[in-house]
Order: sequence, then structure tokens, then C-alpha cells
Amino acid sequence: MKVAAYQAPLLAGGTAEPIRRIQQSVRECEERRVSVLCCPEAILGGLADFSNNPGRFAIRTDDGQLASVLAPLASATVTSIVGFTELGPGGALYNAAAVFQRGQVAGLYRKIHPAIRRSVYIPGTEIPVFREGELIFGVVICNDSNYPDLARRIAAHGATALFIPTNNGLPNGRASLEVNTAARRTDIALATENRLWVIRADVAGRNRKLSCFGCSEIVDPQGNVVQKARLEQAALLVADVEIDGAAASFEH
Repeated sequence: MKVAAYQAPLLAGGTAEPIRRIQQSVRECEERRVSVLCCPEAILGGLADFSNNPGRFAIRTDDGQLASVLAPLASATVTSIVGFTELGPGGALYNAAAVFQRGQVAGLYRKIHPAIRRSVYIPGTEIPVFREGELIFGVVICNDSNYPDLARRIAAHGATALFIPTNNGLPNGRASLEVNTAARRTDIALATENRLWVIRADVAGRNRKLSCFGCSEIVDPQGNVVQKARLEQAALLVADVEIDGAAASFEH
């Protein structure tokens, strides 16, 4: 089974461009027979923590709005994991990722540790697992990967892959390759300690306010980094995952 991580360009929030670009990635995944595509954290609308109007691009999940927004990504063969800001009851905001499967929202993951210091997001509480064919997988978002107990709980539910939508965009001048080094160290530890494939999808590049080098990568259960994106460049990383633990082949 093939999985993919989309390192997306760091775009200004509030445009329709991310959906168009994800749609292109979905079509490429269809051609390359990829089953699960992971997109970055908050790829739709950007991170609310960096917005003067945090709820401006938030999407409701209880009235069909999210399914409508994601409709262009519908595919009979590709499940997409898409980060966005969720508008919950009473105006609460969640940093969420939707699992979009065969034209339907199959489930959500809400970030449990929204920020290292403080955030406008409300913490999530659930740690679901999902299935695509024979692959059982979990999702954690960015900073959540620094809490190993989440990955352990996902692995305990039979998951063999962990997808990590990430958005390491930082105010211009603060971006650092140390972020990439820390992500690499974390991904290898999560993979080897839990015997999981780890698939991280980050943003990359610059806009008027933010910069990011991009730390997207795919790590096998032995801790080998089998795919990594070039710095500051958009990319689609693809790996052929053998669920039974046998050797896997990789595409560039």
C-alpha cells in the first residue's frame, strides 16, 4: 500500500488556492496508486494563532460545511488527511484534521496539545484510529508528536502508521533548521518505539508574515528516513508500505 506526504507551499490564509493544490495532489496520488495522502496542519486557512481574526476561516463540521469544502478532493481510491480550523459549539475553535474518504468525512482528530505556550485553540480529547483497506492508522497534529503517550495509545489499537499534519511556519526571522532536526529526532523515536510508519507533512516557503523550511518525511518502523522533502520546496513524497512488516519499496 502506498502512502504520501504533501509538503505544501506556505500560502497566505483565506484563499481557495490550497484546495486547488491539494486536488492536484489527489489526482497525482490516483495516478501513482497512493491510498492515503497526508496534508499539512491548517492547510485550509492557516493557523488561527497567527491571525488577527482567528475564527475568520473556521469551518463547521456539524452542518455539512466541511464536506462541501472538501468535495473537490473526493476520490474513489485516495483517502486525504486535511488540516483546518474547526468552528465548534459556542464559537470554540479546534485545530483539527479531517479524514476524507470516498467523498465523505470519515472522522476528525482534534489537536490535544494546541501550542507549546498558549493558543486560541481548545484542546481535543479523543484519539481515534482509522482504516483504509488493510491499513489501520492514527493521526496526531504537530506539537502532539512531542507527547509519546499519544503514539503509544494509537499503536495499542493496532495501528501500523502514524500521520502527522504539521505547520512549522514561524514569524519571518524565527525559522530555524533546529525545528527540522527536532522533528527528525521525534519521528525516528516514534517509529522505532512503536513499530510504526511515521508520515509527516509540513508547509514550506515564505509569505509576508511567516517562513518555514519544511520537515516533511516518511520514516519506516526501523527508524530509516526513506523519504524527505527538499528545504523550502513543495513536494509529494510517496512510499510503498508493507503492512506485514516486510521490506518496503520507495518512489522518488
